[in-house]
Amino acid sequence: MFGLATLDVVVIGAYFAVLTGIGVSTYSSIKNTGDFFMGGRRFGKLLMVGHALGTGTHTDQPVTVAGASYQIGLAGIWYQWVWMFSTPFFWVLAPIYRRLRYITTGDFFERRYGQSLGAAYAIMGLVYFTLNCGLMLKGTGTTIDAITGGEVPTEAAIVIMTILFVTYSLVGGIVAAVITDFIQGVFILILSFLLIPFALNAAGGIAAYHDGLDPGMFSFVAPAEVTLFFIVMSVVNGLVSIVVQPHHMAIGGAGKEEIAGRIGWTYGNFIKRILTLAWAFTGVFAALLFPGLEDREMAFGTAVNALLPAGLVGLMVASMAAAVMSSCDSFMVGGSALFTRNFYRRYFKKSADEKHYLRVARLASLFVVIGGLMFALVLPTVVEGVTIIWKFTALFGVGFWVALVWERANRFGVWVSVIAMGGCILMTGGYLPFGYDWSLPQQIALYLPVGFASMIFVSLLTPREPAENLRQFYGLLRTPVGEEYKLKEQGIEIILEGENIEQAERSEAALTERGHSLVLVDLLKFPGAFTFARYRIDVLGFLAACAVVALLFALGFATSRIGA
Repeated sequence: MFGLATLDVVVIGAYFAVLTGIGVSTYSSIKNTGDFFMGGRRFGKLLMVGHALGTGTHTDQPVTVAGASYQIGLAGIWYQWVWMFSTPFFWVLAPIYRRLRYITTGDFFERRYGQSLGAAYAIMGLVYFTLNCGLMLKGTGTTIDAITGGEVPTEAAIVIMTILFVTYSLVGGIVAAVITDFIQGVFILILSFLLIPFALNAAGGIAAYHDGLDPGMFSFVAPAEVTLFFIVMSVVNGLVSIVVQPHHMAIGGAGKEEIAGRIGWTYGNFIKRILTLAWAFTGVFAALLFPGLEDREMAFGTAVNALLPAGLVGLMVASMAAAVMSSCDSFMVGGSALFTRNFYRRYFKKSADEKHYLRVARLASLFVVIGGLMFALVLPTVVEGVTIIWKFTALFGVGFWVALVWERANRFGVWVSVIAMGGCILMTGGYLPFGYDWSLPQQIALYLPVGFASMIFVSLLTPREPAENLRQFYGLLRTPVGEEYKLKEQGIEIILEGENIEQAERSEAALTERGHSLVLVDLLKFPGAFTFARYRIDVLGFLAACAVVALLFALGFATSRIGA
């Protein structure tokens, strides 16, 4: 049936029945837009880890990594490990999203730079969500096509998955997303590694792969496509752009407390970095087991179909499709939040009850789905979609980073920076008949320096942002979660405080003095104002995350040498 064993079909049906039930069961907990977008900020550490892993892990990633590794070797891992060096920064960024008490990243640009930039970012965020939903649907559809031997074509798989994730996303919002993220995060972790022993058994051991493949297939740097220059430029671009991916406001800010966001975002993504190793090795193994595939992006699905036994194939299909559901429902919710808060509420209906805005949010999320569906059906390859998103998100990343560390940054600098970077991308990306067709790393090497230089230069020549806006913005950043009474005493607005926050005692030993001050916010005051006691949570957590990065690189290198 559909190119699958009966047991696989039963497993898929049962899996989706459970997930849909979860979405429906969370409906009663959604009372307002704060619940729908942020779950009332009531998630603990474990659910935040699952949320970060599930939302950030979807089938276009193993398709991209395994496909690239099938052709160029383990260097294909950098289509995901490009975020490896960014991961320690999640530890110091997560409390920023939580302390701002905002609901969307559009709120960030609106409160820091003004209403017009909030609206401009909302447009970028909506396009981002649309492109990503399409990218995930395309990747998963391609894989299901390969697994079923064409019995379920890519286009049919895309439509079926869209119907499924819309069903429970519309009723459950972020609560359904976080719970299901945790469930499929576990399954994705297990199933990604299950392919490895089956592939080793099929070839007769790891030594057979080293004997049968070019040694360059086990190198993490390739002579073409993923060169050292590509890796360096993509890593830098990733660090700039990661902060404005619109769903990260929820990943960093939906927890009960700051530590939940820190642990969830950082270590949920470290689990994903380990998963990426499994995807890369699957691609390399597929190069020996299934040579001559016409489309390298079919490598992962072909391996699943050929190597896993009945039942596990169905569980893999269900997990991959459910990963798309968890990510797309988070993106639906995030997109609807941007539209409702930063467009509809600002320009159409400024005062209405929460039920009205909740209905608008649910309807707006459908437009994200429709756009994603159209993009998925016309996107030629997954890799092409990935690189488009990398460049697109960098446009606002410059304005986000500079806003955190430099109070002089203003809206004029952001506008000029976005326009200048966009112009560089258009002129060098092969998009215009009179432009140039540079490689991706060459484009990054041009537009990032242009973006930062124009941001700083224009900000220095133009008026500062209103003092009250800056007082509110930095007041939020310098007030830890648990000390909201200080904000209220200063008349600083809190958009969404959260339900289960225990207020700190009013004492001389404030949280900031106990190590809760933020390095990024106070960076330009160093070295004179730095004391380890004030910043110990940021510093120790960042160093620990850097140590994990080193361990993961050591693990990857050691694994690549086994059997050589």
